Amino acid sequence: MRRRRRRRVGGAVLLLSGSCLLRKKKMSFLALGVSGSNKNNQRTFRPKRNASSREKGKQLKRHIDATLGSGNLREAVRLPVGEDLNEWLAVNTVDFFNNVNILYSTLMEFCTPATCPIMSAGPKYEYRWADGVTITRPIKVSVPKYVEYLMDWIEAQLDNEAVFPHQLGTPFPPNFRDVVKTILKRLFRVYAHIYHSHFQTILKLKEEAHLNTCFKHFTFFILEFQLIDREELAPLSELIEPLTVGF
Repeated sequence: MRRRRRRRVGGAVLLLSGSCLLRKKKMSFLALGVSGSNKNNQRTFRPKRNASSREKGKQLKRHIDATLGSGNLREAVRLPVGEDLNEWLAVNTVDFFNNVNILYSTLMEFCTPATCPIMSAGPKYEYRWADGVTITRPIKVSVPKYVEYLMDWIEAQLDNEAVFPHQLGTPFPPNFRDVVKTILKRLFRVYAHIYHSHFQTILKLKEEAHLNTCFKHFTFFILEFQLIDREELAPLSELIEPLTVGF
């Protein structure tokens, strides 16, 4: 039997093991049930999005599912030989959006403006929201509001064909990697909040294996392609440092 490594963050013991893919279907049904029980936060949960309408995107999504199913997460994040890096970033970004969307939706009745009035990851890290368009100066908001803003903003990026091209042969914009980095940086903040503020609830819901493995997959990907600055990862450094060996 393979040993599982344990790490402690915010007083919680975390087990890094399992397969994110194997639990995805069960989690999606649970997510739908929880989202329906909290009318104030229904906008936060989105149905899962397709990775791409492009045939190449669909092929890459099948590759991701196959490699995740093998249990080798490091292999799952590597760019397939001969494939375009931007295509790979695009398909995985949609997958990570779906994962965080489903995970957070299971916590919406526990993560409320009353229980989580400030978007944070423990006492040392607070996050404010700005999208650079409608909100140009960072504002302090509750966690549910931050996540609502974030999911709306990410959906706008995914729906924008000038950013995420839908047609095969349409080039990605020159700043595409920067857009992906911003999306993933903000998704990381949701992971950080969940681990620091809701891990005991995750344990009660028996979702820890799914959460830990999705986060491990996410971490391997951002490390493989250097998509989030190291200082941004500090709130979960105790979890991430053991995973950085070899990167």
